[in-house]
Amino acid sequence: MQKAEFIKEWQRVVIKIGTNSIMNDYKSIDLRKMDRLAYVCTALIQSGIEVVLVSSGSIGVGARVLNLDSYPSQVSELQAVAAVGQVRLMEHYNRFFQYYGQHTAQVLLTRDIIDNDNSHRNVVGTLNHLLRRGIVPIINENYVVSDDEINHLTKFGDNDTLSSIVAQIIDADLLLLLSDVSALYDSNPKTNDQAKPIPFVSEISPTIEAMADGKGSAFAKGGMATKLTAAKRMLAINKSMIIASSQNPDDIFDILQGQSIGTLFSQSNLRN
Repeated sequence: MQKAEFIKEWQRVVIKIGTNSIMNDYKSIDLRKMDRLAYVCTALIQSGIEVVLVSSGSIGVGARVLNLDSYPSQVSELQAVAAVGQVRLMEHYNRFFQYYGQHTAQVLLTRDIIDNDNSHRNVVGTLNHLLRRGIVPIINENYVVSDDEINHLTKFGDNDTLSSIVAQIIDADLLLLLSDVSALYDSNPKTNDQAKPIPFVSEISPTIEAMADGKGSAFAKGGMATKLTAAKRMLAINKSMIIASSQNPDDIFDILQGQSIGTLFSQSNLRN
């Protein structure tokens, strides 16, 4: 795969990190990774790139705080766990970002806010204002009020979908999904050690869709299928998306220099 030089021109990036990347396991938060992610985001802003961070992890962190071993079965209990975890999640992010002198803002969204015209304008206006001031919006779904009951469709369902919608409404150049899986593979690399990564995808064909398989843990809501749905949204508006490993946040620097890391979904032609 050729180096994607056009990536260097991108100035507005949405970075999404998943629960499995925030947590080492059910009982441990990966504070080192969160610290390094804060450093990378701060460095990008100092270089003139606008950054939005969509972070999962409120349920996983809440389960850690409350010492839970299993996913809550009742909606109200799940929402309570998320409420506890969201506070702790933001405490960690604020501490790390402040160490590097970077301001952040918490933004919690539900699907009806995006679908309502007035609320939609307010969200876009707020995010654009934060970005103009060099502030990192840290976005998550508002699980306390989200619901998927009939006539109350307020859930995004997963943060891959949420991040792609955010990228769309703020006209981001790139959606970067950081995952415990380093790319889209031709089969599940967790069950097939012969699986091969796919470096570039220009359309989500039935063959590509068939490569999605499962999700990572009980505390994670997404999986490769939701990532491909996000990629569809980005490709439909002629924007790009990359799936890459969250293991080393410093890889983001190389990605934004056009290095071939992970899987790039784009209609753009690659060039030297």
